[in-house]
Amino acid sequence: MKFVVDCMLGKCAKWLRILGFDTLFYSKAEDDRLIDLAREQDRILLTRDTGIIEKTKQIEVLFIKSEHWKSQVKQVLDELDLREQVKPYSRCIECNVMLKSLSKKQAKNLVAPFVYERSDSFALCPQCGRVFWPGTHLSDMNFKIEDILGED
Repeated sequence: MKFVVDCMLGKCAKWLRILGFDTLFYSKAEDDRLIDLAREQDRILLTRDTGIIEKTKQIEVLFIKSEHWKSQVKQVLDELDLREQVKPYSRCIECNVMLKSLSKKQAKNLVAPFVYERSDSFALCPQCGRVFWPGTHLSDMNFKIEDILGED
């Protein structure tokens, strides 16, 4: 499932990426550009803008009801029946590219010595070169993911 997300849904876009979904987000993009991206790349447009919905033809659009990011993500997962497709931490949250596993040995010169000594698992974004590892924030992120995926 691929998405293009309007500028009002930045945190929702970030969390869809964290959950492993191919999600395009631009903080500044005209409605027509978002519609074109959705059409050209077969993406679902996620929006809170009723004006953009009136302009859409031949693309799938999901109007996001809530102003709160967690409710927005839950709505996307529920209305599109995506809970079984969640693959947390599989995409770069900046580039939207699938991450590649990185051995500890390969990560040695890419992370700080402190990180290298305390982590055994690493992933690399092949586009931006960013390295990811299970840091101190992981338990908070896992808690948020459990909350998102939990039943209301």
